[in-house]
Amino acid sequence: MLNYLKIDSNSEIPKYKQVVDLFISDIEAGIFKQGQRIPSINETSEELLLSRDTVEKAYVYMKKKGIVLAVRGKGYYINRVNVSKKLKICMIFNKLSNYKRSIYYSFVKTMGTKASVDVFIYNYDLDEFETIVNKNLNSYDYFVILPHVRNENANISEVIKKIPREKVLIVDRFLEELKDYPVVYQEYDKDIQSALTCGIDLLRKYSRLNLVFPQAEYYPPYIVRGFRIFCQVYGFNNAVIDRMEDSEINAGEAYIIVSDDDLYAFIRRIKQKNWTLGKECGVVAYNENQVKEILCEGITTISTSHEEIGQLAAQMILTQKFERIKSPFQFIRRNSL
Repeated sequence: MLNYLKIDSNSEIPKYKQVVDLFISDIEAGIFKQGQRIPSINETSEELLLSRDTVEKAYVYMKKKGIVLAVRGKGYYINRVNVSKKLKICMIFNKLSNYKRSIYYSFVKTMGTKASVDVFIYNYDLDEFETIVNKNLNSYDYFVILPHVRNENANISEVIKKIPREKVLIVDRFLEELKDYPVVYQEYDKDIQSALTCGIDLLRKYSRLNLVFPQAEYYPPYIVRGFRIFCQVYGFNNAVIDRMEDSEINAGEAYIIVSDDDLYAFIRRIKQKNWTLGKECGVVAYNENQVKEILCEGITTISTSHEEIGQLAAQMILTQKFERIKSPFQFIRRNSL
């Protein structure tokens, strides 16, 4: 049965998962029928030249998935034949945005044909998040979750704990209550400090730094904390502004803008004044994208690599190497400072 197939020792896919894939291939090919007994763990171990522990892990995995049924004293039997090697993955996002799309597209590209991915949006609403989890609890192999809710005190971790732990991968935000879960995360307060420090020679040109941070859009408040710590450490006059449309733009000051809507409003007003970015005033935008690279001869940005976040998350699932990874954050110099 399996003797024409081999285990690839150089593959990133764990050997036990390769064993599972071999059995699924045989089921899909009709080699194994419903109710048919499959070779024992020892027989498969000898046939594939693998350790008994590796093969046993594969059998336990197939039993959990309902692919095989264990009968005491008799062995393992095919429980169902409507199986597929393709994983089903549920991505739960707090909202749609350019950088969330970047995470999604990178994740899907890295997974390739090995998974089908469905996206659900809960709009920062904990009740909506819980509804999505409850409805899909038994429908997916993995849940990739971006945990951001309106109320920072809301206990989203307790809802996430409803999902079997081995199915959960947290993305974008580290939660202390889930510190033992796999995660690819940003460290918002420290990230903005380290990034702005990289551009301190440019920021010193300005009499005041202004963080434009829209309260109504539910951005992580740790960004404000990190900004204030940076300004205190380096002695910058500073202010936190709610929305750009409600604030005057002052010559000789720099603006660190979180929302793209505020950035575009800022640029419109700069053009009305016939000012040049990097001369009369400066701007740093949060979250890199291709538009900012060419807009106004280049907008300076501070940003993580959203594509890398999606890639790292997908690689964890593909390799079954689940860990805690800090996403890199950088300061990208352009003409706007």
